[in-house]
Amino acid sequence: MIYFERPKEIEMIRQMARESVANNRPATQAKFTESAYDCADDLISVRRANEWLLNVKPVKPKMLFDNFWFENELCIMFADTNVGKSILAVQLGNSLCTGNPIGQYQLQLPPATVVYFDFEQSAAQFEARYTGMHHAYKFSPNFFRAELNAAASDVRNYLDRIHFIIEETIKSTKANVLIIDNLTFLSRETERARDALAVMKFLKMLKSKYNLSILVLAHTPKRNPAKPITNNDMQGSKMLINFCDSAFAIGRSSQDTEMRYLKQIKQRNVAELYGEERVCLFKLERQDNFIQFSPCGHGHEQNHLFATPFVMTEELRMQIINLAHQGISNRQIGVRLGISRTTVGRVLG
Repeated sequence: MIYFERPKEIEMIRQMARESVANNRPATQAKFTESAYDCADDLISVRRANEWLLNVKPVKPKMLFDNFWFENELCIMFADTNVGKSILAVQLGNSLCTGNPIGQYQLQLPPATVVYFDFEQSAAQFEARYTGMHHAYKFSPNFFRAELNAAASDVRNYLDRIHFIIEETIKSTKANVLIIDNLTFLSRETERARDALAVMKFLKMLKSKYNLSILVLAHTPKRNPAKPITNNDMQGSKMLINFCDSAFAIGRSSQDTEMRYLKQIKQRNVAELYGEERVCLFKLERQDNFIQFSPCGHGHEQNHLFATPFVMTEELRMQIINLAHQGISNRQIGVRLGISRTTVGRVLG
């Protein structure tokens, strides 16, 4: 319950609450003067609308990965299995630690400390991916990787312990950036709105409390690769997209097995730049034992979609049979119906 007027006897509580808010408020948030509308509990801040506008100084957000992901954002990256989500996530983490952008895509922050929670790969798999014949790739010392201990004997309160460990790791490493691979390990069931909301509240709490930039990886359910990627293609409740600050997707290209494209799905800080008409193209390459997305221009998403799978309907099957009964050849039937002669032959046996 929120009270807008408080008696004098709890003025001390109000003062304590104000001090608590001031001590925990991120540096980028406005510093308000004392107000008669403060709550005793620091959970809610109450101001007149004009006060919010007068006290907040416009701050242009800084790019972590061009228009895809900005500083202090909770961003979701999603794609199908084996498209390269983890590869790009590690590449982004390494880019942020070194301060070196990925190709021409802007990075406007100095080198940061990154913690990458890898719930997908084992240590051996990670080593194999970034090790060659004679040596391993040299990551920045500010890039931390964490993984689950498969030998842990006590699995009680699993989710609470995961949340606790993530927060403790952020504090111990003094990380600026958190990457989680992937979302399913933070909740029992992200398809349900209640569970999805709990996950997003936890992540937004971390973002605000520690002034973090967060990237979370998510899957897509089985989708039609002949259709453009939309926010409906991300696995889980709509709450996930609703509560994140930004989201982008990785798609396979029909033009090359090693080509991928990135597409903006949601953005709050900027207008859409990399949408359906201008997706960003990349090729998966290995350089100095580092597998990465190498930029190779832009294109229209439609040019990288796969052909629509052919579906034999009952109506089409009957048309083929009827035309055959009229003495029309398989080739001519195919021409009339826009299908191959082979397909006609399969129907007619």
